[in-house]
Amino acid sequence: VAFLPRVAGIQGIVDAYRQILPQIRLYGPTNFSPIINYVARFAAHSLQQGTAAQYFVLLIITDGEITDLDQTRQAIVNASKLPMSIIIVGVGEADF
Repeated sequence: VAFLPRVAGIQGIVDAYRQILPQIRLYGPTNFSPIINYVARFAAHSLQQGTAAQYFVLLIITDGEITDLDQTRQAIVNASKLPMSIIIVGVGEADF
């Protein structure tokens, strides 16, 4: 994954979502831990800078059950002390 938009404020998040939405293609497997760990590295680096200048919001849109549940739980626990939020939105008929 090499996508990390930097936006300002809630409107920036909404604009980034609207921009990327037409390009999204949902498929499996549904592994969340790699992207959570990827964004967490940026948040950890920001935290090490000693300023609260950046906050990261990771929005995950999924159409399937998590296939790496144990790794995802650990990634969320590891990220819980970082300046970031993780939002997971389920779409479709799967059991989320």
